[in-house]
Order: sequence, then structure tokens, then C-alpha cells
Amino acid sequence: MAVLWGKSAGKAGGRANLLLQHLFDTAAVAELIWDHYLAPSVRQMLDGIAGAGGGRRLFAWLCGIHDFGKATPAFQHMDAAGAARVLASGLTWDQRTVERYRWRHDRAGGVLMRRYLTEVGWLKDSIGWVWPLIAGHHGLFPTLGKAREPERARGQLSGKAAGWDMARRALLDAFTRAVGFDDVAEAEPLGSPSRAVQLQLSGFVVMADWIASDQRHFEGVDDFEQVSLQGARARAEKAWGRLGLRGGWGELREPDGNIFQRRFGDDPRPSQAMVVDVVRRMEAPGLVVVEAPMGEGKTKSALVAAEILAARWGTDGVFVGMPTQATCDPMFTNVRSWVEAISPSLASQVALLHGKRMFNKQWQDLLEDPAPDDRFIGVAEDEFGLADPYAMSGGSCCSEAVAERHVPAEWFLGAKRGLLSPIVVGTIDQLLFAATRTKHVMLRMAGLAGKVVILDEVHAADVYMSQFLVEGLRWLGQAQVPVVLLSATLPPTQRRELVAAYLAGATDHEGTDASMAHAVPEPTGYPNVTAVWSTGASIGHLVESCRSWRENLQVGVEVLPEPVSSPASTDGGVHAGDAQVLSLLRERLAEGGCALVIRNTVLRAQDTFNVLRAEFGDEVRLLHGRLSASDRADRTEECLRALGPPQQQGSGRPARRIVVATQLAEQSFDVDADLLVTDLAPMDLLLQRIGRTHRHSGVHRPGPVSEPRVIVTGFLPRDDAPPELSGAAEAIYGRYLLLRTAAKVCAAEGGRWSIPEQVPELVADVYGPDQYSVPGNWAEDERQARADWETRQRARAESAEPFLLTRAGEHTRRTLEGLHSGGVSQGLSEEHHQAVVRDGDRSVEVVLVRRDDRGFRALSGRSLGPQGEASRDVLEDVLGGTVRLPARLTEAAESDLGPLDGWRGHPWLRYSLALPLDASGAARLGDFVLRYDSLLGLVVTEPRR
Repeated sequence: MAVLWGKSAGKAGGRANLLLQHLFDTAAVAELIWDHYLAPSVRQMLDGIAGAGGGRRLFAWLCGIHDFGKATPAFQHMDAAGAARVLASGLTWDQRTVERYRWRHDRAGGVLMRRYLTEVGWLKDSIGWVWPLIAGHHGLFPTLGKAREPERARGQLSGKAAGWDMARRALLDAFTRAVGFDDVAEAEPLGSPSRAVQLQLSGFVVMADWIASDQRHFEGVDDFEQVSLQGARARAEKAWGRLGLRGGWGELREPDGNIFQRRFGDDPRPSQAMVVDVVRRMEAPGLVVVEAPMGEGKTKSALVAAEILAARWGTDGVFVGMPTQATCDPMFTNVRSWVEAISPSLASQVALLHGKRMFNKQWQDLLEDPAPDDRFIGVAEDEFGLADPYAMSGGSCCSEAVAERHVPAEWFLGAKRGLLSPIVVGTIDQLLFAATRTKHVMLRMAGLAGKVVILDEVHAADVYMSQFLVEGLRWLGQAQVPVVLLSATLPPTQRRELVAAYLAGATDHEGTDASMAHAVPEPTGYPNVTAVWSTGASIGHLVESCRSWRENLQVGVEVLPEPVSSPASTDGGVHAGDAQVLSLLRERLAEGGCALVIRNTVLRAQDTFNVLRAEFGDEVRLLHGRLSASDRADRTEECLRALGPPQQQGSGRPARRIVVATQLAEQSFDVDADLLVTDLAPMDLLLQRIGRTHRHSGVHRPGPVSEPRVIVTGFLPRDDAPPELSGAAEAIYGRYLLLRTAAKVCAAEGGRWSIPEQVPELVADVYGPDQYSVPGNWAEDERQARADWETRQRARAESAEPFLLTRAGEHTRRTLEGLHSGGVSQGLSEEHHQAVVRDGDRSVEVVLVRRDDRGFRALSGRSLGPQGEASRDVLEDVLGGTVRLPARLTEAAESDLGPLDGWRGHPWLRYSLALPLDASGAARLGDFVLRYDSLLGLVVTEPRR
């Protein structure tokens, strides 16, 4: 035991770290995680499993014993210096066998611990859930069969020579006694945590191991006389402080009735008071679904609800998931303000998690360069090639140099660790990733342990994304993590599915049991809140409704017919649909006013912008997803300043303004237009778009646009047949929902919709099970479209199954054994992850640069070095040229593009794909010609056929 090494000299600061010392180091880190990081709810749960308040000791033991499998010839032979010391002690092996066969130390540790724990009398159930924590600490949970020693080397890799078994027993006994148990038998837990809690616990094991593997803070101890838990505790304390690690708010007192006034300076609206009342009456942690109109204040309701849930059930932080990167940024500001009201020092612990956070001005201002000694030095790979992404990879925060006093510790912001930050604002993808069967998924689930999870605009999740959302809710329900879902409105079937998923996890039931959700009443009014929970003995629910805080808007509905089946153009080459929109806006904005025009595709938005700009000039703005990161951020900010809430407007509302946008305008885009012109979209999305009109009171609106009105175009109604629909729109949304929405729009033409009063009714009519909710002469078309839609929905749902964290029929398994069996790629990039959870064709981002006779320049025009080198002061300009390509160009981009030579050593740019533009601003990629226009953004010219 005294000579077994755990870290080679090359991985431990120049001196080998003995195995027992590394186990002590990891246990000491685990004690600090318990004391300063774990939520009270997690500690309470572990205390219950360990018995008599012994959770801390059990937690340290579980984390520390993770590398037990290194006490084998399969591992000890891998470093020449370490192997020589072991061999000199009399522990031997057959060199040819250990070099020919591999037995990973994580798997070896799990298998060997099964044997020793059985011998000391541990119960089968206890052994069953503990051994996978050891076998899976490098990110993948094997089956027992896959974990066993290779048959042809059986006994050789574990050590047949006398002394190996004795050495392992001595190691286990010494470690166990040092941690505080009399013997290994006493370490047995009294109960078994749920599978979800096991997964979270596994993530904490990995967390402790990664911190204890930081060679800057845990230099090797190669003298056995100096090995001690006391010494490990001293250096763990020092490392913890230098890394700046900490948890969330700890224990909160339940806020009193004036909470809204104290947090936001306002009294609660009726819907907000309703949410607070329901959350206070819940009998256990559970799921809360809030449905309320746009602008109702759902976010504030959710934050106060999170505070109450945290105080009642011992959670220690929050994850706020938003539908897009753009919607994360304003939420980041709001959450920081809310957290600062709870505890001023805690505002520094709010992390922003999305790929474009470097363009968030507030995040930029919070970053500072730490001293070199404060950087986290991880382990790029485990001993001798057993890869483990300890170190921060390209695009991670190692290069962002985060200062502790302004933002969460840099360690939290590395690859796969973001959710471990105490308080997080990020895209919903962060949660969806936690529901995928990918390597190190336990770190993501550990990041959700002891938090309240808030997910905004969940109606935006389509049937494919919903599979991951449902899977995530199952695991969160089983782990008793409180969840708050926000939506303008949900189709009843979607609400029931989400409720059933959470309850299936909370009650440990297989799959989503529809009967559970059907037992929960449907809301009878709007806004409404649905809360469900399980006490173990029974399922509880509360369903409440109330009136909205403001009067219903009577929104006029008009149809602007557009011939979409042929590219009809006017004599001037302008598409007929754009000409119609131009004529309409010329009339309606004659006295001024602000209009929002929403198109369903980027190309359509660009064409419309060109036509309108020729007439209205600089009064027109364009916003879509193929603008450079810098241009998109600037234009979004400009739109919000001009058309946002009156108190946030800079120089006042413009006399006339037209914003042409794509679906970006549907979600958390707080602009207030006087008039909306929109392409046809499914009813829930159409209502989201309507929510951008007449949004705020006290706004002067010229006479022709003084009343709220929506003009729906992009389709052609016909008297004797179903309408002609845009092929592009059908490709995005499907024919079935567009037909049913078109029927409701045509029926309402010339009349009004009462918003928000009619929102649930309109959504239910389109998404409901009733057939033939269209005119009689559309019925056959609707029947066929419905059949096609149902087939496609089933196919899309089934296509998600290979990526889901749990395979069908395995939700009631009791342990983590084999969780990753048959899983997807172990090392997915963020782009691959997004493609996995969003069912899109995978797309990539490129950084646009200009190239001419003088060399390279950023898209903004600033000069770079001869090989594209980017100094610190020009880096923001370079990254500001980032733009996402259409999915059809992904293969060509990955094949033909790479970083500039001057970027290859840069921490942010070395993995970036550069797309050089010539002097005319164009480039060829595959068969396509790409051009970046300062007004239009990225323009893609299709190849000629």
C-alpha cells in the first residue's frame, strides 16, 4: 500500500502523488463541498441515507474511494518510475499481459469494491448503487459485464502475485478509518437513494476528483510518512480559497407578504399573487406551471416562487432556462438584480451560460484577469491516454480569466461544469443536455441538484425537444427538484404530458402515465397556475385561475392574401407579396407609427427589407439570425431602445419605424409595435407575435394605428378550396397546424380577437383533438394533413429515443449500472449537442474576416496581424464577426474552413472557423457564394441548376 501511486510525477507537479494521499485529497475536497457548497436539501437527503446525521462522512468516503481501482497492475505499470517502486516492494505482474490488455481503473475499482463490500457483509442493494459511482467516475456507467476484468487476462490485471489483495485491503481499511469509520462494514449506508440522486451524487464525486487533481494546489506527496488526511485537509482548504469556490444562498427564511414590494418595488398583480399563494400551499417540492399573457409579469412570479420554494425545501440556488441566447441576456440582468436584493454579495455568483456571452456587455464588464496563480490547471487526460476533459477546452472560460469577486469562480465555468455554478441563467439546452445519454452527464445533473429550475416559454419546445424536456422532468421529479414552467399558453395535451412526466419521476413510476395528469383538473380561466407534487403517500395538486391585471385588447384581424404558389413579381421585379406589404404600410403609416413585419424565413425578410427600404429609407430595420454577432446585438439593443417600454426608451419613440424580423421577434422581444404584419404561423406562435403590439400603455399612436391590429399574410385564401400555403412555411411548421390556424384567421377576418381572454380557446381549437375544425371543403385536405402530421410527430419523437438519458422501459431501474450502454458519442461539441436536442440539421458558426492586399482585417475593418493575429484590443471586433451558416453549408464549412494561422495558439480563436471575404465582401463555399452586406447580413446565393 505504501508504494502505490495515484498520480505520476508529470501529473502531480513534478513529484508522484501516492494513491492513499490522492484518496485523502479527494475526501478532503468532498468535506469542503459538503460544508460550503451542497444545498441543505442535498445534505438532509444524504444524512437520511447515512443515518444519525452521518451524511458528511459517507459523502467524503464515497468521493475519496473513487480511485480504488488504481491499486492494480493494470494501472501501476503505466508509469516507469512508479512501477519501479512498486516492483521493488515485491508486488509484481506479467509485463506482456498488462501491456497487451487494458482494464480501466474506474471499472476495476467498481468490480473490486463489489467483491470487498460483499465480503464485509454489505447488503446487495447497498453494493448495487455504490459500485457504479466508482466505475462511472470517468463519465460513463458500464454494465457489470463490460466492467469486469478481460477474460483472457483474468487475475493478471488485478494482481495474482501474493500481496496485491493484501495491499488493496490495507488501502481500503486505512482510508476508511481515517475518514471516521471503525471499519468498512460500518461505512454501509442505511438506505438507497433514488436513481436520480445517485446520478447527482456521481457528479459530485467527479467534481471532488477534478478539484483534487489540480496539480497547482495538490502537488505530489511521494513519502508515505507524510501521507495524511490532516495534510490533505490543509491543502484542500487552501485550494478552495484560491479557486474561489462557494455555494448559493444557503438557508433562506420564507419571505413575508411584502416580498414583491421589497424585490421589485411594486405590489403583486393578481396573477403574481395567485402564484405566490399556490406555492406557499404546496405540501412537497413539485412542479408549478404558470400560464399567463405576454407582459403579465411571469418572470417576477417565478423568481419569487423560487425564493419561497428554496426557503421551504432547502434549495440553494436557481437555474433559469430561456429559449434562445438572445433572451438570456436581459434575463441575466433581471436575475442579478433579484439576487442582489436577496444578498448583495450573491450577485457575483450569477453565471451566464451561452455561446455568445462574450458579447453581453454586462458580462464583459464583470470579467477581470486573475493572477496567474489563481488559474485552474486541470488534467487534460487521465494517466496515459484514458481521456477525461478535466482541462478547459477551446471556447471554455479558462481564457476568460474570471475574477471571483465579480463572477462565479472560473472553475465553475469550464466545459460541462457551468450548471454547477450556484445561480445560472442559460438556454434551455443546458437542461436538455442533462437529459442526454452522453459522457459526464452526471456533472450536469449535479448542477441541478439543490436548485429551483425555472424554464421560460416552454411552449417553444417542439415535439422533438419535448422528449428531452419530458425526460429531464422525470429525473428532476425523482430527485425532488422544484420546477417552475412559464408559458403564454400550453396546449392541454402538452401541459398534461409535462405534469405526467414530473409525477412519474416523483412517484418512481415507469414512463409518463397519462392517468396521473388526467387526475389533475384543467384550468378554467386565464391566467392560471397548476401545481403538482408527491408526498410519497399521495399525489397533490392545486389549480387556480384569476383575471389579468389589464383589460383585454380587442385586436382586429385582417388577411392580406398573397399568391404563394408561384414567384409572382411586379414589373419592377418586386415580389407581389412584398409589393402588397409596401402598399399597406404606405397607407397605414401615412401619419406615422411603428410597424413590425415578421417573415418566416431569412431570405423572405431580406427581400421585404429591400423593398421597404427603397420607400422608407432609414426608417426600416432588419433583424434575423444571419447577422453577425455584433450587428445582431447592436440592432436588437437599438430596437429595444426605440420600441421598448417607455421608461427604457432613449431619445423617445420614433415618429415612424418599421422593423422587419424573423421568428426572433416571437420570444422575449419586448417591443411595442402599433401595427403587426405577419406571415401565417401556428396559432400559439401567431399569438406570441400579436403580443408585440400595443404592449404598453401611455404610448402615443397615430390615428390609423391607434387600435391594435394584426394583418396575416403569406397564404392565399380561396372560396372553393383550401388555401394556398407557402412551401417554406409548411417545411418549418407542417401543413396541418397551418391549415387549422388559417381557418381561425379567415373566420375572424374583419372581426376581433379578445386578447388575452381568448388565448386558451384559440390554442385549444388548433391543437385540440377535434377533427374538421375547418370549412367543409377543406375537410379532406385537413384529414390528410393530420395523418401526415401525426406520422411525422411520431417519427420525430422516436428519433429522439437513441439520445435520451434513459431507454424505454428502464425508468424504474434502481441503480446507474449500464446507464450509458448503447449511448451516443462520448465527446459531443456544443454544436452537436444542440443538434441532438433541437432536432435541427447541425449548423456551424464561422468568423467573417476581410482579406485584401494588406492582409487580414476584422469584419469591422480593424487590422489584424499578418497571419490574422488578434491582439487583446481587437479581439472583440474579430468575434463580433461571428455568424451562423445555413445548415446546408455545414459539411462544406467543416471540410474547407479552419482557423487562421495566427489563431492557432489563441484560447478563444484556435477552434474557430474563419471565412475570409475578398475585397468585394464575398466568398465561395462549396457551390454557394456568400456575401456579407452591412444592411442585409449574410446573403447566400444558391447555385444555378
